[in-house]
Amino acid sequence: MRQLKLAKAFTLMEPGPVVLVTTCDGKKNNIMTISWTMVLDFTPLFAITTGVWNHSYAALRKTRECVLAIPAVDMLDQVVGIGTCSGSDTDKFARFRLTPLQGAFVRAPLIQECLANIECRVVDVVKKHDILVLEGLAAYVNPARREKRTIHAVGDGTFIVDGRRIDRRKAMAAKLPAGV
Repeated sequence: MRQLKLAKAFTLMEPGPVVLVTTCDGKKNNIMTISWTMVLDFTPLFAITTGVWNHSYAALRKTRECVLAIPAVDMLDQVVGIGTCSGSDTDKFARFRLTPLQGAFVRAPLIQECLANIECRVVDVVKKHDILVLEGLAAYVNPARREKRTIHAVGDGTFIVDGRRIDRRKAMAAKLPAGV
């Protein structure tokens, strides 16, 4: 084994997939790229880490709602571009040619070009770590998308793309919730 600098340890466990988080402050839609996400259980509870450094954070705190939009690998340049400019001076939907769609429960838009979208409400804020706990209200998939591989950030400017799917559903059946 070769020792790794402790400051790089997070690159070994960086979660995925990268998601686009949309918000609406009541006047303007925005999108931010987030790679720090977590599924909290088989229930529709998720967590993201963000804070005041992101323009969308104020809208998230004010409206307590967002959409988690899951892009595919063919959107990587858009995902990186969204994450490297600010919604304070950029209409990201226009700049990156993305189509906002109205959801059923929140004002934040779905992104038509993504693989999937989850409308969410903020149900808890862990201030010490800038963690927002989100409850999923509705989920949508885009079956027309040909590219279905998702993007996983390593955290150092590189990404890993999903590969082949391996099925072990029978072996894990007793541990999976009904209907999954």
